[in-house]
Amino acid sequence: MLLAQSTTGWTIGWVIFVVVVLAVVALVVPILLLARSIGNRATDINAALEDAVRHTSALKGLNTTIESAGIITAGLNRGRKRLGG
Repeated sequence: MLLAQSTTGWTIGWVIFVVVVLAVVALVVPILLLARSIGNRATDINAALEDAVRHTSALKGLNTTIESAGIITAGLNRGRKRLGG
């Protein structure tokens, strides 16, 4: 009888252990799959961002263009005033 009680405790312990391990695996596997999916998409996102940087690099000169346009319009206004306009 004592041997049966000892074995029952071990059996219950192993069953609990297996249930806990299966629960952990059931929770971790979807997280790992999601992380893999994010990792795969990260390269696509990075490539798109690099394209955006390349396509918008000309905007660095926008302030120079605005300043030049201001100088040109100021000159045109001075010319109009000198011509009586």
